[in-house]
Order: sequence, then structure tokens, then C-alpha cells
Amino acid sequence: MAETKYDVVGIGNAIVDVIARAEDDFLVNEKLVKGSMNLIDEARAGTLYNAMGAATEMSGGSGANTIAGLASFGGRGAFFGKVAQDGLGRVFSHDIRALGVHFETPALTAGPSTARCLVMVTPDGERTMNTFLGACQMFGPDDVDADVVAQSSVLYMEGYLWDPPQAKKAFVHAAGVAKQHGRQVALTLSDSFCVDRYRAEFLDLIRSETVTLLFGNESELHALYETADFDTALAALEKDCRFAVVTRSEKGAVVLKDGKRFAVPAAPVERIVDLTGAGDLFAAGFLFGLARGQDPETCAKLGGLAAAEVISHIGARPQVSLKDLAEQNGLPV
Repeated sequence: MAETKYDVVGIGNAIVDVIARAEDDFLVNEKLVKGSMNLIDEARAGTLYNAMGAATEMSGGSGANTIAGLASFGGRGAFFGKVAQDGLGRVFSHDIRALGVHFETPALTAGPSTARCLVMVTPDGERTMNTFLGACQMFGPDDVDADVVAQSSVLYMEGYLWDPPQAKKAFVHAAGVAKQHGRQVALTLSDSFCVDRYRAEFLDLIRSETVTLLFGNESELHALYETADFDTALAALEKDCRFAVVTRSEKGAVVLKDGKRFAVPAAPVERIVDLTGAGDLFAAGFLFGLARGQDPETCAKLGGLAAAEVISHIGARPQVSLKDLAEQNGLPV
């Protein structure tokens, strides 16, 4: 790709994660579907927070986690997302800028508070998320800096943006700017429940080539094509999309590129602690490799390495330098 100021600009919900360990009984008592992401209001967020065990607060949000991972590889990232001028908003802004990421979206001075995601992690490492979108719902087209999009090799957006109406408009606007400048437009499906809500619209984004690179996991792919058979779903995706990546947990990933398939094994993990951010960090490694001109298999290996690191500890952002980790594993950075 031609030289640009940024490797990737991400657009996503700017969220602070509140993470606590929980037993399966807790999920049942709170009527939570294990592994799901639920949108909740501020009152429910308060009730659930009071019921949770001891929690850790850290910056999160799917797209922001991906850009944080990109920065850890040594990539040049930018991010658009809406926070409020409050305590959690200051935490989020400080954390992402401290990574060297360009983040200049104006904060809200009135209205809803900064978004938070209450994450329950069960002993098997599965995460169940309950998100109060707060200030994220105020993100709109005016918050998209067209110059930054134009100067980024890849525009990366999360499916969760399809929930707030103004954010959806911002997504479409940003995609138009990226396409105008010949940039790659990437979408991550975010979760199977999100796919269920917006299946037809996501398929239209793919088939119209508004989106030129799709990320999803196995369950999201099944949801997208309403089939329990992986091969059937993969064949359908291959017809709809020239460039896609499907992650399959311990089975690794499959990359579809211009009619070819590349199967890449998962990176080894000693112990799975928390699956939060696995897909986000896989995308970080893949996009870093892509922006640096690597082949699909190398991109997927970088993604797998980043995913393996993040699931080995609590939290959705890397705790070691992914650049160093890649070098130790003989991968190009």
C-alpha cells in the first residue's frame, strides 16, 4: 500500500470495561445469556454493578482494543469514539493516547456519561458483557475527521456501531471517504447477537463492497448465513466477499482472499484466563500485517499471536509488547 500517515483508523464505541469474575449461577440469577453482549440502561448498569464481585476498571471497546493492539505491534493508529467529560472519559482518553494513538474526538460536556461495559468472566474464560452505551450514542458523522480517514491505509469499524442511529450514519460517511481515497474498509461483525439484529444490513454492506474486508468468528458466520454447518456458511461467504477472515478459537483461522483459502493454526496458549478481546486482538495483528504488506497467512499468524497473548490474562488489551513477542516468534514487524 502507498505510504500513509496511519496504518489503521478505528471507529468504535469508546467504553471503559468493568471486569469481575463470576460463577455460572450468577449469570442464571441475573438472567444473563452466557457469552452474549446485552445493551442495558444506566439504571440496570448500577444494579448489576452493585451485584458484581470485586471488579477491575480498564479501557476497552472492541475497535479501541484493536487499535491498542496495533500500537503494541508498533503500528500507527488513530481512533474515533465518543466519551463524556467525566472520570471514566478521562481514563479512556489518557489510556489510548498513552499508547501513541491519535485520539481527538471532542468529549461531551453535557448529556449521558461515558459508556461502560460490565464484563462477567466465568471460570472457563467465557465473557458475558452488559453495555451501557452512554456517550457513545452521541457519536455522529461530524465526529469523523475525513482527513484522518483519507490518511489511513485501513478504516476499521465494529458491528456494534450499528446500534446507535447516529453512529450508523458516521460509519457510512467514513466508509464513503475511505473508498473515495482507495482505502480498505474493514468491518468486524462483533457478536452473533449483533448479527441477528442487523443481518440484512451487514450482508448488504458486504455484497455492495462498501466493506472490502470482513472479520468474524465461527458463531457470527453461522448467524450471518443462518446455518449450523461451517462449510456451508464459508461457501456462502466466499460468494459474497472477496476478502474475509473467520476465527475459529483453538482451530485457528481461515482467510478467504480472491477465491483462495488459507487455513492458519491457532497460536499455543498455556492457560485460558479471559476470552475478552480475543477477536479484537486477532484483528489488530492481522491489520498490522496487512498495512505493512504481509501475505494473508503471515497476517493471520500475527493475529493469532496477539489473540493468544490477550486470553492468557484478565483484560482485553495486551500486557506485553506485541512487537517484541512477534520478533521472539520469528514473525516480521
